[in-house]
Amino acid sequence: MDGLVMAGQLLLGLSILIILHELGHFLAARAFGIKVEKFYLFFDAWGFKLFSFKYKDCEYGIGWLPLGGYVKISGMIDESMDTEQLAGPPQPWEFRSKPAWQRLIVMLAGITVNIILGVFIFWMLTFKMGETYIPNDKLVNGIVPGKIGQSIGLETGDRIIAVNGAGIKRFEEITSSKVLLGGGELTINRHGEIKDIHVPGNILEQVADYGVGEFIQPRETLNKINDVVPKGNAASAGFEKGDSVLTVNGKPIVFFDQFQGELLSNKGKKINVNIWRRNQIITLTPFVSTEGLIGISLSRNIPTESIKHGFIESLPIGAFKAWGLFTDNAKGIGKVVTGQVKANKAFTGPVGIANMFGGTVDWLKFWTLVGLLSMALALMNLLPIPALDGGHAFFLLVEMVKGKPLSDKFMERAQIVGFCIIVALMVFVLGNDILKYVIK
Repeated sequence: MDGLVMAGQLLLGLSILIILHELGHFLAARAFGIKVEKFYLFFDAWGFKLFSFKYKDCEYGIGWLPLGGYVKISGMIDESMDTEQLAGPPQPWEFRSKPAWQRLIVMLAGITVNIILGVFIFWMLTFKMGETYIPNDKLVNGIVPGKIGQSIGLETGDRIIAVNGAGIKRFEEITSSKVLLGGGELTINRHGEIKDIHVPGNILEQVADYGVGEFIQPRETLNKINDVVPKGNAASAGFEKGDSVLTVNGKPIVFFDQFQGELLSNKGKKINVNIWRRNQIITLTPFVSTEGLIGISLSRNIPTESIKHGFIESLPIGAFKAWGLFTDNAKGIGKVVTGQVKANKAFTGPVGIANMFGGTVDWLKFWTLVGLLSMALALMNLLPIPALDGGHAFFLLVEMVKGKPLSDKFMERAQIVGFCIIVALMVFVLGNDILKYVIK
């Protein structure tokens, strides 16, 4: 059932993005009097389709191959590879008969809609939800580094006070792209001594492997037990909701990482735990599983602050978030191109995206991911690869510089090359997904 929910959310999210992207091309073409012959969600490859109807000389439908969508614009070499219509002289309603600047607008219209959609989503999310963050100055106990953080020299209790020389107000800045894209400097306060720690350029690969939780987390004091798993090891040992852990095997426990560390070092063993319950100390002896768990959850004790924004005030904040995602993705692609990050660590395909949505419907997460994907789709389509919008735009810019269009034969061959590149990329990301999420 979880798989169906994931797949359903993925299809819904992608359908929204594809329809609006293609609608951008459609409206721009119609605005310049260019005939649009087809408007399809998904591809009707080899003529097979799930549904279609015709309205005002345009066929609208849903294809069977969920790898995108398209609008077939009259007089243009596109995904359909229909070159027969180019054999005759240009007609006034065709794409090829319009000035280059109009054709350029048509080609960039889908990308523009994706950017507008991303900004709109983050604007509405900011207005609705406000901003909740962890104030860095309230983390008096510092941080807990995971295996990634430890590998670059961070220690438990360090207080990170600056990133690249600039003071930080929000803890989330430490796990933002300006750190995770690598090459930066963290300034830390370690027991009163100020130190600088370099973040390596390939740290994104390690985060892709182990998760951002293995970089750093805020150090939390241990709070009361929030829940006990029924019939679990802790329940069998007598733990109850509301208990407070005092010691494990005689060692005083103050912080969550200390408790977690004791469990991990005693896998497959029984431990002695002193707990505080109703004004008395009680000793319990739970068995620790091979995963380092006993079957309890602890309430979080992380300080947070929230800010509410007005409708207009939320717009620049939402736009800043959306644009930040666009530039972060661009920087990430740059690191792949320059060899600083391996492609299989940087790109996620449909299986990975479905996992991001999760097996339950959370509309806040859903729209956040749709906004993120909208900005990613805008960037990917802007790449100067033939068959993508960016490739068409690039060739139009070349035409504007030369003063005459590139030959139909060249455009046809470029389209085939671009199509092969796109198919190869799709096979790569899908195969990468299978290796990451299925064969593990």
